Amino acid sequence: MKPNNPFLISGYNSPEFFCNRETEKNRMIEALYNARNITLISPRRMGKTGLIRHLFYNLKKENSDIVTFYMDIFSTQSLSDFVTLFANTVLGQLDTIPQKAMSRVSSFIKSCRPVMTFDEFNGMPKFMVDIIPTTEEVTLKEIFDYLASSEKQCYIAIDEFQQITEYPEKGVEALLRSYIQFLPNVNFIFSGSKKHIMQEMFTSANKPFYQSTQILNIGAIDIEDYANFAIRHFSNAGKNLTTEMFHKIYRKFEGHTWYIQSVLNRLYGYTSEIYEFTIDYAINQIISEFEYTYNDLLKAYPKTSVSLLKAVAREGCVKELFNGDFISKHKLRAASSVSYSVKKLIDKELLYESDNGYIVYDRFMAEWLRQQPF
Repeated sequence: MKPNNPFLISGYNSPEFFCNRETEKNRMIEALYNARNITLISPRRMGKTGLIRHLFYNLKKENSDIVTFYMDIFSTQSLSDFVTLFANTVLGQLDTIPQKAMSRVSSFIKSCRPVMTFDEFNGMPKFMVDIIPTTEEVTLKEIFDYLASSEKQCYIAIDEFQQITEYPEKGVEALLRSYIQFLPNVNFIFSGSKKHIMQEMFTSANKPFYQSTQILNIGAIDIEDYANFAIRHFSNAGKNLTTEMFHKIYRKFEGHTWYIQSVLNRLYGYTSEIYEFTIDYAINQIISEFEYTYNDLLKAYPKTSVSLLKAVAREGCVKELFNGDFISKHKLRAASSVSYSVKKLIDKELLYESDNGYIVYDRFMAEWLRQQPF
């Protein structure tokens, strides 16, 4: 079913509503076909999840017998959470016949009792499990054994993979690596948004996943490719978006996909002719809807951190946050105070260190901060 609005801000529909990424998609297909696992790194909302869904769509189109899994572990807090999500994602998906699915799951999962239900959309069997405390590692091994039992080629994407470094249990990376390396019929995509953590996990010699994957960094979609995509969809609906107006949106958000999609989504629903003031109206409407959230969020931070965020937002991008001119210009406290705030704000993903310098991670929040009194 085609969406009413072609500029999706969540989910995936089909290649018709997905812009470009052909180079990245083809590199990933080539890697997976040759049994290489992949590490996919980019800031949040740059389009990693959409790319993974697009990749899986194309893989299934070429071979309908493969099995693909996607799991976002951002909200998991422990190994138990991870194993529960992993189990609920993969169990029962290797067989289309319920009796066979139940038999296979039951023959491998002994540490807990899976409960079978049926997906309301496709009728496929699904299994829900409650992990028994202290048996997480046993259940994890059983899930990997279950995957290894299939003759089907499986592809598993684990999004926000750096989250496993936050688990209280020690040695989770080594534990996962010990199983993953012995699954000849399963390949993995490890996706993450915290660049430095992901790079350390896969490029540091003292880490279990060292040099075990092909690393792919995802940047912005080419401006002309994106312009052609957007203008075509507007034109198909009898609406007019000029190249100049699209470039204004693209450059304002420096090619950051989700923010561009959000603005285009609003503009598509407004009118048949897009002008500069229409774009500004769309952005301000979105910001106004987030205003309460932003105000509430910043109440949890000291004034020094909020002042630093406002300063970075006004500059757009800051190469040297500890530069004396920058600190004095924005009346910030000493460099030591700025350093403390930076660490906290990066950890909470309010600030992001891009290749060009530090930016406010949420581009709409940056727009809102620029409008606030100093």
